Amino acid sequence: MTITYVVINIIIMLIMLFVLNKMARIHVKFSRRVFTALGVGILFGAILQLIFKTDSEVVKQTADWIGIVGNGYVSFLKMIVMPLVMVSIIQAITNLESSKGLGKMAGMVIGLLVFTTLIAATVGSVTSNVFDLNASSIQSGQVEKARSKELETKLGDVQEQTVPEKIVSFIPENPFMDMTGARPTSTLGVVIFSAFLGLAALQLRRKKPEQAETFNKIVNAFYAVIMRMVTLILRMTPYGVLALMTTTVAQTDVQGILNLGKFVIASYVALIIMFIVHFLLITFTGLNPINYIKKVIPTLIFAFTSRTSAGSIPMNIETQTKRLGVEEGIANLSASFGASIGQNGCAGVYPAMLAVMIAPTVGINPWSIGFLVKLILIVAISSFGVAGVGGGATFAALIVLSSMNLPVGLAGLLISIEPLIDMGRTALNVNGSMTVGVLTAQFLGKLDKHKFNDMTLTEDSDDIA
Repeated sequence: MTITYVVINIIIMLIMLFVLNKMARIHVKFSRRVFTALGVGILFGAILQLIFKTDSEVVKQTADWIGIVGNGYVSFLKMIVMPLVMVSIIQAITNLESSKGLGKMAGMVIGLLVFTTLIAATVGSVTSNVFDLNASSIQSGQVEKARSKELETKLGDVQEQTVPEKIVSFIPENPFMDMTGARPTSTLGVVIFSAFLGLAALQLRRKKPEQAETFNKIVNAFYAVIMRMVTLILRMTPYGVLALMTTTVAQTDVQGILNLGKFVIASYVALIIMFIVHFLLITFTGLNPINYIKKVIPTLIFAFTSRTSAGSIPMNIETQTKRLGVEEGIANLSASFGASIGQNGCAGVYPAMLAVMIAPTVGINPWSIGFLVKLILIVAISSFGVAGVGGGATFAALIVLSSMNLPVGLAGLLISIEPLIDMGRTALNVNGSMTVGVLTAQFLGKLDKHKFNDMTLTEDSDDIA
């Protein structure tokens, strides 16, 4: 009977994918198709869980087959990330008149990412205290204990590296290895290599203008092809969202959420506060936050369902350049840096909340000013080099908890709600990088305000979707 149910579920999914395709053919708005996919995916996932239960073989096999669409879509996006980051940054730099503005642009992007992470750490700390989260009150089962042991094992790898060694590790010894995503800091490594390559081409312009011009033409041609690939992949977004949301909801541990409901609620309160902070920063620069929100929603939905900041880079850059009017160079830097530096959700809110929750178990007052100041600073510093893929938040938490001399094993108590929280964290990470891109462009006078205010760009177009 299991096979029969699985086949029926797959047929239902194929019908829903066909309907989404039909909506595209009759030119239904891209954002409306994404919302439809999100809602239908939640509904179908809930029905699967209600009928067959989370741990049933039917749900497991159904999720595996549906995962061909969802995980396949995410894999396509990850496939294009490194080529896109590399070519985009080289193209942005070689199209500059000189290298003078590059340092200011990169410095402002990094500075704003770290600044918003400081705010995120503060919000996470205060929220955790207000909700009176305490790890000692959480009961652990076999799964939680196994996760705790796994984290304690990983801690050894994190502690072996000193801060200077970590900074040096950002520099790519082998850029071709980084292009495979072999390291947690691979994206950052590719950014650094691409920036040096672009600077070299920029300086070549003065000494050998003909070769520099030839190189520029090659880079611009590659950029056009890569962006066309991005467009082709982004057209799959509604199908990917439908499949990802279905499998996520179907496999969510409802009992675990109920047991740790207080932490889930506190986490989303902190994440929502940080979203509001982002929108306020947009407002304070004289821009309309409503316009911003309407244009970034499809990207945030994808980030929410896929749980990958790095995989969201292509859609992030497209949204910034095509809808928000951010200059390409700034959009490329903010999206690329934002996937490995200053992630507001995974490297800001989450480790700060964990530290406050765990502090009472070792006799530390989580309201202590000294403790909070030290925590917020450590969170900001450790936000460099956090991977923009699954496990990045765990890596950030290990660094922060070990730096604060707190037991890392207690973080394993949250394993049952990790997927649910990670969805919100990833959306916040991506929104943070887009906010920084808009703010940097506005401060440097490189924001196309006509494009930012043009609300027709929230609709479907060949370039965007």
